[in-house]
Amino acid sequence: MQPAIDFASPTRSAPLPPPSNQRFARSRVSPAGDPVATRDGRVLHMRPIEPGDVAALRRCFTRLSPEDIRRRFMHALSELPEPMAQRLCRIDPETEAAFVLVDDSVTPAELRGVGRVFIDAATDTAEFSVLVEREWTRMGLGAELMRRLVATCRERGLVELWGYVLVENRPMLRLCSELGFTSRMVPDEPGVAQITLRL
Repeated sequence: MQPAIDFASPTRSAPLPPPSNQRFARSRVSPAGDPVATRDGRVLHMRPIEPGDVAALRRCFTRLSPEDIRRRFMHALSELPEPMAQRLCRIDPETEAAFVLVDDSVTPAELRGVGRVFIDAATDTAEFSVLVEREWTRMGLGAELMRRLVATCRERGLVELWGYVLVENRPMLRLCSELGFTSRMVPDEPGVAQITLRL
């Protein structure tokens, strides 16, 4: 069990964040994305999510197990509706950032993982979510997505990154612990932990 922490509002004694034109600029990556090698030697490319990823995102959803879907969305979904997929791919750069892991060894190219943050400008904090296809787990991809999200939040001058994780999702809890997150159980939400990283 990780030590509990105080989730009071972040202190404002930290240095002022960068100007908004820097905070909300898209991360500098090549059009094809940054190469990410898996532990078994395959190479994917990480890049910001794009409006044109809707079809690939919906295909990715069909390859998820019901358990994967419940862990990510906290409830059951039989499909990813087109309007929801459109919304997930058309982000507001002032309040969101999202990255995908693209497998271009197949045609059409497929998404094997997605990581995103939702930013609360009032508190300079962000909530994260990470999803990797079951067949691509245990290869270091979740860690790569989390590191990119942490770096993005630090670039924007945020002070805290947090998320909700089901306690049964031990691989994610273990990964976040390795990255320095602390955790506590959520009152009135049995089986749910809130994990937090001070930036």
